[in-house]
Amino acid sequence: MFEKVEIYSKSNCIFCDKAKHLFNSKNIEYVEHNAEDQATFTELMERNPAARTMPQIFINNQLIGGFTDLEAWLENNN
Repeated sequence: MFEKVEIYSKSNCIFCDKAKHLFNSKNIEYVEHNAEDQATFTELMERNPAARTMPQIFINNQLIGGFTDLEAWLENNN
């Protein structure tokens, strides 16, 4: 189900921390990308030009969205 989980995040982002905590609590491995890095931010904008908030979460290369979107997605896909 979770072949590839990615989170684009920034420091001092409470919703980024909540998403990572949720993944950890469910033993879901993820790759974190620091969106404060310009090259990483550019990559994120190519993947999701509408991104305006953090985190931005992708599961199996599908855009899930932010933290509340992740909660809903996990509820509907477990």
